[in-house]
Amino acid sequence: MEYHNPVLLKESIDGLNIKPDGVYVDVTFGGGGHSREILSRLGNDGKLYAFDQDEDAQQNSINDDRFTLIPQNFRFIKRYLRFYGVKKVDGVLADLGVSSHQFDKAERGFSTRFDAELDMRMNQKQGELSAFEVVNTYEEKELSDVLFHYGELRNARAIAKRIIEARLETPIKTSFELKKVLEAFVPKAKEHKILAQIFQGIRIEVNQEIASLKEFLVQIPELLTEEGRLSVISYHSLEDRLVKRFIRNGMFEGEPEKDMFGNVSVPLKKVGKLIVPSAQEIKTNNRARSAKLRIATLASCQK
Repeated sequence: MEYHNPVLLKESIDGLNIKPDGVYVDVTFGGGGHSREILSRLGNDGKLYAFDQDEDAQQNSINDDRFTLIPQNFRFIKRYLRFYGVKKVDGVLADLGVSSHQFDKAERGFSTRFDAELDMRMNQKQGELSAFEVVNTYEEKELSDVLFHYGELRNARAIAKRIIEARLETPIKTSFELKKVLEAFVPKAKEHKILAQIFQGIRIEVNQEIASLKEFLVQIPELLTEEGRLSVISYHSLEDRLVKRFIRNGMFEGEPEKDMFGNVSVPLKKVGKLIVPSAQEIKTNNRARSAKLRIATLASCQK
C-alpha cells in the first residue's frame, strides 16, 4: 500500500542514538518507513514495537521476529508495552499528524481535494464521533472553540455561526457541501490555507489529537532508560508548542517551580537544536515543508 516518504528519516533515527540490542518504539507506524530504518540499525537481540490505530497501516506490518505491531492509539503506550512485558525502552519515535495515505484516500474525508462523507476518524472502529457529528451536532460555542483553538482561525465564531445556519436547512454530509457552505469565508487567494485550517480543527477534535499527544508525552520520562531518547516530528504549531514546552518545562502551560537556589527540576532535556528539513528534502517531498524535529533525553542523563 502506497504511503508517504518518511520525513526527516535519517535525522529522526539518528536522534534515537540506536543501540543494536536496544528496545525501541515507533508510535506512528503508518507505512513503516521509520520502523524499517530502525530495524536496519538493530542487531539480532534488538526489539522494535510499533503503534498505529489505523487499520490501513496494519496492512504494512513487517515480517521480522524483532518487530511487533500494536493496533492501538499511542496515548496507551505504557499500558500496551507492559502487556508485552516491557517497562523501559531505549528510544521512542513519533511522526505526528496525518499520513499522505490518509489524505490521499478520498473516502476517509481528510482532504479538501475530494468530495467524501465527513468522517476524518483515524481509527474507523472508534466511537460515534466523526466529522459529521462535529459539524452537525456541536453547539455554536463548541464549534467556534474547536475552529479557534485547533484550526487557529480568528473568525471562528462567524464560521461556526454560518455552519449552524446552513445545517438548520439540511445536514452537511460531505466535504464539498461544507466547502460550499463556507464559500464566503474562503477567498480564492487563500482558499487552500483557510480550508486546511478548518479541516485541521475538525480533525483534531474528532481524533482527540491534542489530548492524545499530552497523555503520550507525560508517560515518556517513566518509560525511557537512563540514556534513552525521544524523537518527535510535528507538522503544525499546536503540536510543536506542546512538545517544546514539555521538553523544556515538564508541563504544557505555565512555568515549573524553582527551588531556593533558582533551579528547576524537569524530567527531560533537549538534545541539540530544532531540526527542520533541508531545501532538497522539501523539494522532493512536499509533506516535509512544515516538519519540525525535536529530540530529548532524560534530564538526569549528563552525556
